[in-house]
Amino acid sequence: MSIRMIAFERRQQILRLLHQYPGVRVSELAKMLHVTETTVRTDLTFLQEEGKVRRVRGGAVPVATASPANNSLHFSAQGDIFARWIANRAADLVEDGDTILLDAAPLTRAMTPYLQTRRRLTVVTNDLEIPRQLAQHDSFAVILIGGLVRSDGGATSGLLGAALLHDLHIRLAFVSGAGFTMDMGLVDNDLEKAHLTRAMLDAADEVIALIEAPQLGRKGLTSVAPIERIHRLFVDSRISAEQIEQLRHLPLDLTICGENTVVNLSGQHTESTFKIGFANLSEELPFAVDVRRSLERAARRHRNVELVLADNQLSGERALQVADNFIAKGVQLVIEYQIDANMGAALMNKFRRAGIPVIAVDIPMVGATFFGVDNYYSGHLAGVALGKWVQHHWQGRFDYLIVLEEPRAGSLPRARIEGQIHGFEEILGPVPDERKVVLNSGNTSAVSEAETYQALLRMPEARRIAVICFNDDAAIGALRAARRLNREHDLAIVGQGADRVVREELRRRNTRIIGSTAFMPERYGEKLMELALHILRGESTPPAVYMDHVFIDHKNINVYYPE
Repeated sequence: MSIRMIAFERRQQILRLLHQYPGVRVSELAKMLHVTETTVRTDLTFLQEEGKVRRVRGGAVPVATASPANNSLHFSAQGDIFARWIANRAADLVEDGDTILLDAAPLTRAMTPYLQTRRRLTVVTNDLEIPRQLAQHDSFAVILIGGLVRSDGGATSGLLGAALLHDLHIRLAFVSGAGFTMDMGLVDNDLEKAHLTRAMLDAADEVIALIEAPQLGRKGLTSVAPIERIHRLFVDSRISAEQIEQLRHLPLDLTICGENTVVNLSGQHTESTFKIGFANLSEELPFAVDVRRSLERAARRHRNVELVLADNQLSGERALQVADNFIAKGVQLVIEYQIDANMGAALMNKFRRAGIPVIAVDIPMVGATFFGVDNYYSGHLAGVALGKWVQHHWQGRFDYLIVLEEPRAGSLPRARIEGQIHGFEEILGPVPDERKVVLNSGNTSAVSEAETYQALLRMPEARRIAVICFNDDAAIGALRAARRLNREHDLAIVGQGADRVVREELRRRNTRIIGSTAFMPERYGEKLMELALHILRGESTPPAVYMDHVFIDHKNINVYYPE
């Protein structure tokens, strides 16, 4: 989701999703919209007050009169939680600028809400429902493959539109069917649909098959995608251990999707396979999502790795539960990304007793190999940049310095804030305590927005406010607070991370986020995987491995992140 999506637009999107997926939970809406659960709950309360939804445990349902514009979508996967698990994870494979194919099937239709955050996406489909939702996105191009309209009115079939495919280069094709067998692959009972799907797959580099677990072993009239044409299969966690073992001997990668855990398995595994667990910071934070995606890409390149994924949900208690789950699954190494420094000892005690080595990402834990941010240096880069900006644009004068910190993170990440303050003071001199306003970012944009909003109300006359942040989510929260008060130009903000949301903001003319130190989460995966394999092979490793950093602003963003 773009930062430019205002609350009204987000609430209209929530209404559409509630109509499309009755029973969808708050946590799922947050993932679909790339916002926090707090933001979703606030929106649902607002919509309930307007009489458009009725709150229920875990979410909300639309009232009979709540029918937003273009709510003609009706997916057969409505209310199917297993389908949403598969669709969410499959959509993660899609990158900005991709050309993808979605065939006409409930599981591929269910992917569309999870594609809303992509930019410059081209979607090829023979489904008549998918374009109605995706065509509203001004950065999407949707190409409808023509042909005869099927009797159910949901898609085209036949080969009338096949000639168009010869001129297209499709990177990923997402397909589904009525069943999946070990000899025929993805199968269906509709011959005309199967003929068109096979023609579409001929134009694709990679074929991704989506199937629900009860359909495994179910036979069909004809093959849609044979085994040798499928690169990856997504299935839900109802799959049996016997089925997993059978699929692992096929020449395709397997992703098993659960509510909070995902397992990625490489095809045709050998006895030397390493099982690695990755406990992610939060699936609601763009930076953390990019770290997880990069790790998945690295695991696919290393064919001897089985990757088990989980979500710590920014909670120390949840991290302990994930640790127990990893130990029960028999992982051989854990990559731990969690926010609460006070939980480090308890987590390490669990893993040490189980004989499992640990890599700690960004938040150090005693006994674990550290990987991630060189905190003081990254902060110092941003602090110096902010000081120079204030010197140039405000002649070195400022009213307040707002500090959006994260006290839970502990002493090492706190150096990120100290580096920013010291860098800022190097340029402008010491900042008196009465001009420092220290706020708790909560590590989320929603908390940072609320804290900054209240702080700005307490300083109505201030017109030159410098803001340093623990991460980019805090920077986005500060910017949103200023926009709500129509005081955007009173602030100059620096972030930490240079995640994709901030990079999009930096491309806006006259943005008040002047820049962010890049941690390059898209590069974490390969370095983490290399470090993990060194440890698992018993090779010597350093106690800490740091990422390289550079300060990203509007002048150099296209050098490091070209459009």
